[in-house]
Amino acid sequence: MHVVVTGGAGFIGANLVEHLLSTGAADQVTAVDDLSSGYRANLDGLDARLLEGSVLDADLLDTALAGADAVVHLAAVPSVPRSIEAPVASHDANATGTVAVLEAARRAGGLHVVAASSSSVYGADPTMPKSEDLPTRPLSPYAASKLAAESYVIAWGHSYDLPTLAFRFFNVFGPLQPAGHAYAAVIPAFIDAAMRGQPAVVHGDGHQSRDFTYVGTVTSVLADAVTRTVTSPDPVNLAFGSRLTLLDALDALEGILGAEVPRVHTDPRPGDVRHSQADRSRLEALFPDVEPVAFTEGLAETVAWFRRVGVGA
Repeated sequence: MHVVVTGGAGFIGANLVEHLLSTGAADQVTAVDDLSSGYRANLDGLDARLLEGSVLDADLLDTALAGADAVVHLAAVPSVPRSIEAPVASHDANATGTVAVLEAARRAGGLHVVAASSSSVYGADPTMPKSEDLPTRPLSPYAASKLAAESYVIAWGHSYDLPTLAFRFFNVFGPLQPAGHAYAAVIPAFIDAAMRGQPAVVHGDGHQSRDFTYVGTVTSVLADAVTRTVTSPDPVNLAFGSRLTLLDALDALEGILGAEVPRVHTDPRPGDVRHSQADRSRLEALFPDVEPVAFTEGLAETVAWFRRVGVGA
């Protein structure tokens, strides 16, 4: 099986490439990445082809998808704060880029497309857990671009009989997730600060909650999706209904490190939602055999990776 992974040199993408090859789910993997947030080094030692460039490049996509069986579309400009600073770039990569991938999949003969959306599409709706049937209320350009992306995936499936599946990711964390930049996600930022002996920066009071999902669980589901050609006419949450506050995450990190992690509280960030928790019913109906990695186990694996590569990863 030949699988194309857009954003394949990034955090989730490179983990997926490794999983596909190490488990034998695919015998050929092509990664497409413009290296704006991914790294060639993430694919070191993996027998994968890397095509450097943007998903907005139709010729590059046609080259990548030639002879492929499926494409997992993970390429995006991530981060709510980054999208607030540069909304057009967020839209171009996340929304227009998704249309480009869908059209390339059509040109390649109707490939199976699995694409990443985001739990941010739910916005500030207080309902917990969040079912896919809830109204969507994006609070940031990033969330709006992801809602557009998943809508295009579903529309292309309906309009062109393209086999598609759109996942809503919830706070994925794990090895290869970079920390050394202004838009770092909360888990690598906490680990990096602790390993540097610096206080962890908490935006707000720290009681905001998240459905943290270990990247190894996410890649297992993605690999199963392409192996079985799983499709859905509706978006699917890819998370398992856990709900931890940021302070809970810091407490767990202290337990793993065996040391206190000081905290500094700052103002909440614009566009951030207060609480997030997935309804897992639709996911479990499609993937009944999936066993999520527990948060503490995933956090320990992530800490071990940071220790191997050093701070500022």
